[in-house]
Amino acid sequence: MSDSVAASHILLMYAGSMRSSATRSKDEALAQIEDLKSQLDGGADFAALAKDHSDCPSGSGGGALGTFGRGQMVKEFEDATFSMDVGDVSGVVETAFGYHLIKRTS
Repeated sequence: MSDSVAASHILLMYAGSMRSSATRSKDEALAQIEDLKSQLDGGADFAALAKDHSDCPSGSGGGALGTFGRGQMVKEFEDATFSMDVGDVSGVVETAFGYHLIKRTS
């Protein structure tokens, strides 16, 4: 089992999520992230969607978070990322920060 992974993500925050300035509702954020997942499943470019849609500052870099080890990310995010194979894109992952789509990059 790997001690560290690298990943990119798309984050959609909603009103009330941690550190959020977003005005969209939780339901609106979920609908939008599900639409983005459908686009990815249809072959859309992950980095381009991150740049256009992610509420995380990492979005400007295509969502790249770099390498991280266990205990550095919130549990839901960590569990999803460490369970994926390199190149996989997760389903919708909810954390206190909002909804994520995660791509494991190494």
